[in-house]
Amino acid sequence: MQSTRSRRKVAPSAADGADSGDKLEQLLLSSAICNGEDLGPFVRKAFASGRPETLLHHLRHFARSKESEIEEVCKAHYQDFILAVDDLRSLLSDVDSLKSSLFDSNSRLQSVAGPLLSSLDSFVEAQNVSKNVDFALQSVTSCIKLMELCSRANHHLSNGSFYMALKCLDWIENEFQDKTPSSTLKRMLERKIPEIRFHIERKISKDFGDWLVEIRVVSRNLGQLAIGQASAARQREEDLRIKQREAEEQSRLSLRDCVYVLEEEDDEGGLRRDENDGYSNGNNGLLGFDLTPLYRAYHIHQTLGLEDRFKQYYFENRKLQLTSDFQVSSMTPFLESHQTFFAQIAGFFIVEDRVLRTAGGLILKMEVENLWETAVSKMCSVLEDQFSRMQTANHLLLIKDYVSLLGVTLRRYGYPVDALLDVLSKHRDKYHELLLSDCRKQIAEALAADKFEQMLMKKEYEYSMNVLSFQIQTSDIIPAFPYVAPFSSTVPDCCRIVRSFIEDSVSFMSYGGQLDFYDVVKKYLDRLLSEVLDGALLKLISSSVHGVSQAMQVAANMAVLERACDFFFRHAAQLSGIPLRMAERGRRQFPLNKARDAAEDMLSGMLKTKVDGFMTLIENVNWMTDEPSQGGNEYVNEVIIYLETLVSTAQQILPPQVLKRVLQDVLSHISGEIVGALLGDSVKRFNVNAIMGIDVDIRLLESFADNLASLFSEGDANQLKNALTESRQLINLLLSNHPENFLNPVIRERSYNTLDYRKVMTISEKLRDPSDRLFGTFGSRGAKQNPKKKSLDALIKRLKDVS
Repeated sequence: MQSTRSRRKVAPSAADGADSGDKLEQLLLSSAICNGEDLGPFVRKAFASGRPETLLHHLRHFARSKESEIEEVCKAHYQDFILAVDDLRSLLSDVDSLKSSLFDSNSRLQSVAGPLLSSLDSFVEAQNVSKNVDFALQSVTSCIKLMELCSRANHHLSNGSFYMALKCLDWIENEFQDKTPSSTLKRMLERKIPEIRFHIERKISKDFGDWLVEIRVVSRNLGQLAIGQASAARQREEDLRIKQREAEEQSRLSLRDCVYVLEEEDDEGGLRRDENDGYSNGNNGLLGFDLTPLYRAYHIHQTLGLEDRFKQYYFENRKLQLTSDFQVSSMTPFLESHQTFFAQIAGFFIVEDRVLRTAGGLILKMEVENLWETAVSKMCSVLEDQFSRMQTANHLLLIKDYVSLLGVTLRRYGYPVDALLDVLSKHRDKYHELLLSDCRKQIAEALAADKFEQMLMKKEYEYSMNVLSFQIQTSDIIPAFPYVAPFSSTVPDCCRIVRSFIEDSVSFMSYGGQLDFYDVVKKYLDRLLSEVLDGALLKLISSSVHGVSQAMQVAANMAVLERACDFFFRHAAQLSGIPLRMAERGRRQFPLNKARDAAEDMLSGMLKTKVDGFMTLIENVNWMTDEPSQGGNEYVNEVIIYLETLVSTAQQILPPQVLKRVLQDVLSHISGEIVGALLGDSVKRFNVNAIMGIDVDIRLLESFADNLASLFSEGDANQLKNALTESRQLINLLLSNHPENFLNPVIRERSYNTLDYRKVMTISEKLRDPSDRLFGTFGSRGAKQNPKKKSLDALIKRLKDVS
């Protein structure tokens, strides 16, 4: 092999031929063939140069050189090959002997192993059968379990236990569907499992849809129940306040020692938020609504992997229901439908509050808040629209009360209701204007029905209803019955109207978010009394009062109404929940003073007219009498008889102060008439005797005033006498020995301060001395002048100078 390799290296070097180019190409071709390189370039080059014969020649030359090498190699290994052939021939005999022995061994083996092979075949066959039987048993067992699960799923489906049915389906799908040996069962499962899930989803959706329909009715009933219980709780609070006011009143009046124990009853029937509501139990027997269908539907959709879709479906449907609840029927008056309208919304949000707290994330708090904001905006819009149309105060109050109860109810569930309360507060003025208008009509009707007769009460309950309930009694002692009251029926009628106004006003202002509203109630109460009632009484006095008895009854009514006004303001304070001392501190003057003054002026005017009829008898007075009248002139006796008769009647009706003011006005008028008679043109002159007669008349009138001391106080009796001051001072001046003292400022201020100097001058000029009578000058000529006459003349001269 070494020689061969050396030859391969030397062979291409036989380059000493004729043509060096051919030798080079032959050398390169030989080298490429030896190295196993690609001969394509050589072939392309030969054909490209047009000399393929040269390439063929070189290839033949290379082949010949390799044949010689092969021949040399064969010669070198020939001897070894011969020896190997000999060895193979010697082995052939051994192989034949071995072959024969193997054949014999095979024959014996086959004869021996034949039965064993047949047994082995039987064993293998039996083993295969056993495996098939085991597989069949396993398949049957698996199919039995599968069928049991299918049967159980069907049982749950038939019983409505959809969650358990879905669990069975999940188990079948995860454990048996891919492993079941039955292709039929597998196809059946692949077809039926989606169908069953769809059936469950459809059935649950139907049940949920039925629940959505049912919950609307339930929500309305629930809202009515909740608002009704809030109303009952409010009524209990009002009852407690009434007891407290009674206790305060008893303490204020100190009628008897009373101990009031104000115990607040537990609200057993109220709506309470059950903070322990669990997911598994949505039924609340107290509230009367069941969320189990909702919980069930939500749970099933969670199991089906449709949780988000169900959440969206629930929210959209509830939002649509709420939008539907906002619809206000134009066919039904809002006054009749407002309770249903607000109860439906209240029930909706009570249900949503329960769902939010117990449904495990079915609805978010932010979503509920957005729904509530929408509801509040819509309710405010509806209230604004309806309130703007209402023209009856009672209707507005009814709706306001229900809205405030709605606010109380939903505030307990954490919903803000300030916007609703703001709407109510905004219409406070309109409500009171309507209320004032209603009271104006009622008061006008009550006054028009008045017969100006004292009210007769036959039973104690009538006295309690018409007198004690308004605290207008003058004594705490219950009178004997039948009882004739000093007022007419219009007084308790008007009191009832005013009390109803106060209660309605307080009712509107209460529970409206404003705690201190007494000032508002008091402002409108002042308007009712000073504008409405006072105006109606003024109209009555100016148009419907005829005669002294009617005028006296009206004046008596005004005195009773003055006491009633004190009760009105106390009642308003009590209902507003402020201490009475604060109400007393803020008291103002009598709001019916115009009507009171008008009634007293009318009564006084009628009495003055009556007195004027008697005062015309003053024309019968002999002004130049020779002797003074001792028993009084005729006119004054008639006047006193009339006044005594008047007082005996009036004291049964009129309070002393009213009677005093009226008498004082009448006496002042009489005094002015006496002065006017002396001042008038009908009296040309008078003498001292006539003046002394007038002095007797005035003394009789003063005696009449003194006799009233038992009816009035001594000070009031003196005030009555003071009503005669002008005539008294004038008569005193005319009877005085020194009339010129009138010119003394000190004496004049002390004794003649009511006299007008012009009247004094005119009247003094009419006074004649007895010596001035006809022919009196002849007998008295040369006699000394009377000092009184001289003083009077000086007074007249000075007064003329002043004027």
